[in-house]
Amino acid sequence: MRLLIMGPPGAGKGTQAVALAERIGGAHISTGDIFRANVAQETELGRTAKRFMDAGEYVPDEVTNAMVADRLAQDDAREAFLLDGYPRTLDQVAKLDEILNELGTQLDGVVALTVVEDELISRLLERAKVSGRTDDTEDVIRHRQDVYRAETEPLLAVYRDRGLLVEVDGMGTPDAVGQRIADALPSA
Repeated sequence: MRLLIMGPPGAGKGTQAVALAERIGGAHISTGDIFRANVAQETELGRTAKRFMDAGEYVPDEVTNAMVADRLAQDDAREAFLLDGYPRTLDQVAKLDEILNELGTQLDGVVALTVVEDELISRLLERAKVSGRTDDTEDVIRHRQDVYRAETEPLLAVYRDRGLLVEVDGMGTPDAVGQRIADALPSA
């Protein structure tokens, strides 16, 4: 099974992605992990990404796309994978379609976690407090929510139109949300 997990910051994607990847017996492909691995291994793409990251800038799509294409071509992702954090823009959806077409495959489903905004903000403020991240202020968190709504939320309509979207209530305990995902994806 080849899946994508989406949701706004604080929806619990990372928590659910690990469990869902295990359930489908596939690779958990997180763009954050890909960036860190390429930087640590000092690959050409990693060195390029690091220059942007060190400058506090977004890594350009062409670098992100190339890293994702490379990761999806690896053996552990051939039969099953869960993409976490990619695509984030409509341009990246088109590129993912190209990558999957070149690999002779396609997505089987897109899980979108839905959580009310007040809960998202509460979760992220608590996570910032626990992790000691002083840069995660309420203003910054609200800005990230705005960016998600503007840039990533439109992807939901694309995947809904393709008949791939499964929306899951992301409120409650991680176990309860995980059960809802399992119920929504009986073949997973």
